[in-house]
Amino acid sequence: MHLEIVTPEKSLYSGEVVLVQLPGKDGSFEILKNHAPIVSTLEKGTIKLRPYEGDDIFFEIGGGVVECKKNVISVLADS
Repeated sequence: MHLEIVTPEKSLYSGEVVLVQLPGKDGSFEILKNHAPIVSTLEKGTIKLRPYEGDDIFFEIGGGVVECKKNVISVLADS
């Protein structure tokens, strides 16, 4: 899956990942390969992503929006 995480100031991450865990309004949720299309608001919290190689990466966000469609995940985050 391809993941893009951007804030109004800069791009935080762009690359291929195995999974993404996001802070949703009703609790955290994960997006895996071939996830159904989704658009959701995000709360203040931590984004966890697992690249194909290497250790998990974490980003703190102040909220935002995520869209997932056809294994492309776009996160518009507040810094």
